[in-house]
Amino acid sequence: MANFNDDIKNALEVLRSGGVILYPGDTVWGIGCDATNRDAVQRVFDIKQREAGKSMLILLENPNFLPQYVEEIPEVAWDIIDYAEKPTTIIYDKAKNLASNLIAPDGSIGIRITNEAFTQQLLQRFRKPIVSTSANLSQQPCPQCFDDIDEQIKSKVDYTVHYRQSETIDRVPSSIIKLGASGLIKIIRE
Repeated sequence: MANFNDDIKNALEVLRSGGVILYPGDTVWGIGCDATNRDAVQRVFDIKQREAGKSMLILLENPNFLPQYVEEIPEVAWDIIDYAEKPTTIIYDKAKNLASNLIAPDGSIGIRITNEAFTQQLLQRFRKPIVSTSANLSQQPCPQCFDDIDEQIKSKVDYTVHYRQSETIDRVPSSIIKLGASGLIKIIRE
């Protein structure tokens, strides 16, 4: 059984080689890859059987990296990040420096700043954002724990993280807020 550091090392190798991982996040278990690698992103769409154009979000470990991936950050975003009481994904207009098939047709991207130990460490060492999409087939319920993940998904990823597999705590997806450049705030999921 791999330990935390082995999981980080193994997941990094897979991400750097353009592979796909199954990993625990600050919300539910996720399928992830290098968010700047178009082919890797396409594999995630294929694994989930998700239609192209239905965007996925990315994780960053620090809000200071937002300007690398978003042209304009509305001022209110900083307050939402600072004061959110649970994991919150913010959808920003004008994404940049990401795989083109990851960006929504309207040019937006969902970004969450993670505070979870594994994903923070992984992101710090990878030095790029990773895709975070729930580990379920499209149109299927979101898995509450590792044991709920469909075997079809488990068999198609290149590496499955061992850390936190035995947890049975029910987890829920993040809140989602869309911010328009004009300051418009729209709650998509509470």
